Amino acid sequence: MNRFLLSFTVFVTICCFSSNVDARELIKEFTGSESRSTTEFEVKAPWIADWRVSGDYPGQMAVAVNLVDDLHGEYVGKIVTTKYVTNGVRLFDEGGRFHFEVNSSLANWTLRVIELTKQEAETYKPKEKIQ
Repeated sequence: MNRFLLSFTVFVTICCFSSNVDARELIKEFTGSESRSTTEFEVKAPWIADWRVSGDYPGQMAVAVNLVDDLHGEYVGKIVTTKYVTNGVRLFDEGGRFHFEVNSSLANWTLRVIELTKQEAETYKPKEKIQ
């Protein structure tokens, strides 16, 4: 009986705390190696665009990713432009319906759209530029 009670207590504790550990929610993931427009996605603020670029030809490869408002077709912002293997995130404070415009040459790319809680968003700090 004591073993059952202990197991039950551990189970309830894990269930209660596991839901609060990480509130991130993956909304959509896109991967590719060619230039294209992604399908639309709808996301609530705050959210991040998490990007990864890989390839066998650093300096000769190229990737440029822009965010476009899907309802109006308007440019929202640049996610990344690079010729090298790299990764990063960009935080957005406005939700909506969007898609990515990807221009790629000799590179593989992955884009993940992740919703955050307000508390998680506050932990993201912009990268300071080296002068």
